[in-house]
Amino acid sequence: MKTDVEELSPTRVRLSVEVPFDELKPSLDKAYREVGRQVRIPGFRPGRVPPPVIDRRVGRDVVLNQAVNDAIPDLYAKAVADGDIYALGQPEVEITSLDDGKELTFTVEVDIRPKFELPDLATLSVTVDDTLVSPDEVAEYLGSLQERFASLKGVQRAVQPDDYVSIDLSATVDGKPVEDAQASGLSYQVGSESLLDGLDTALTGMAAGDSTTFRTELAGGEFAGREADVTVTVHSVKVKEVPGLDDEFAQLASEFDTLGELRADTRAQLERMKSVQQVVQARDRALDALLDKIDIPLPESVVTEEAKQNRESVLQQLERAGADLDGYLEMSNQTQEQFEADIDQRARRSVKVNLILDQLARAEELGVDQAELSAYVTRQAEQMGVAPEQLARQLAESGQLSYAAADVLRAKAMNLIAERAKVTDESGHEVDIAAALGVPAADAEAAADAVAAEDDAEVMAETDPDAELEDGAAEDGDSDDPEA
Repeated sequence: MKTDVEELSPTRVRLSVEVPFDELKPSLDKAYREVGRQVRIPGFRPGRVPPPVIDRRVGRDVVLNQAVNDAIPDLYAKAVADGDIYALGQPEVEITSLDDGKELTFTVEVDIRPKFELPDLATLSVTVDDTLVSPDEVAEYLGSLQERFASLKGVQRAVQPDDYVSIDLSATVDGKPVEDAQASGLSYQVGSESLLDGLDTALTGMAAGDSTTFRTELAGGEFAGREADVTVTVHSVKVKEVPGLDDEFAQLASEFDTLGELRADTRAQLERMKSVQQVVQARDRALDALLDKIDIPLPESVVTEEAKQNRESVLQQLERAGADLDGYLEMSNQTQEQFEADIDQRARRSVKVNLILDQLARAEELGVDQAELSAYVTRQAEQMGVAPEQLARQLAESGQLSYAAADVLRAKAMNLIAERAKVTDESGHEVDIAAALGVPAADAEAAADAVAAEDDAEVMAETDPDAELEDGAAEDGDSDDPEA
């Protein structure tokens, strides 16, 4: 087989392939066997029909076409190897000639990995946050811990700001009840301003058993934007009691006997968390610094496919949130053109990152062992809420294990960039990322998951206009635990 490579651009080539006919013989024999099993010819058992009979009754061209279609994938793979190129995306194949008994020729146009040089990673310099934990941060953490152990206690007095109340709500527009603006036994924190304009003012001063009506504009539903008369009835009034910050609380909330021990452990935990966050920052910022140093022509078909996947991912998130693209664009104050431009920009960055990380992994001869692949599958399974064995089986059956291995390699390449870059904290102290990467894997993964969770929360907040209201209602539940 002969392969000629013509460079159409830095990211695309045309392969012209000439295949001697004898190289098609295995595929031709296979095609005759398959056609022979499919046809019914008197005097011959299925699968026992001689090729000359098939040629006369079915046609030689039918068999040749089936043989060529069967052979093309392997011939294409061999042509790529012979041409010493790394193909990306889907190839465009054209059969240019099929001379029975002599030769098959075809051309392939395909995007390829562009050639570029990686700079010395030691020339990269980035700054990350300090790990110093302030007394205010310790106090803030302990304060949130106190909130977790707080309880609600009923009071017999008028409603005041920050009280928790159980209420009924009903609304009418022009005297007609609004079906989607009725609620019973709703738990609400006065002053949160998370339901209706004017509700906090109306509730202040009321007592259990009181009812009042106020006028407000409805924010959603069939009568959105219309003035409505809203009646609110108070069933109970509760206040939140927070435990004191003392040794007794330390024993309640932790394994420690004294508040001093709890403070010391809190500081140590926050320092460990900041150290892990430094690693995450170093990885991201060192990668950004490397991206700024490299200009790469990008294969357009790969960018197009990445943009398509990004767009589908956004639409799926919107669908899960019960929203649509028009609503998302309105909430994010974007036009359709701006949305598409952002999708394209993200796709181009993703493709560029993958090209760089893949080349670095090859240059450094990085590899993936079974333990690393198993750990990756286990983490992904935990995030998806499925058994690791089930996910591993699905990846194997769908041929996706190679993609999982590629993700592991890219993560190792990102670590390598951060390790070799010069990393300093805001105080000017050099940070040893290689040593920091030696922290327990569980801590590192927890930090990475926390960052990912924050990103997901931002997306959900943007796509679900009711998310904030629902979260507030859940936190302010009418129970003995305000954080329930």
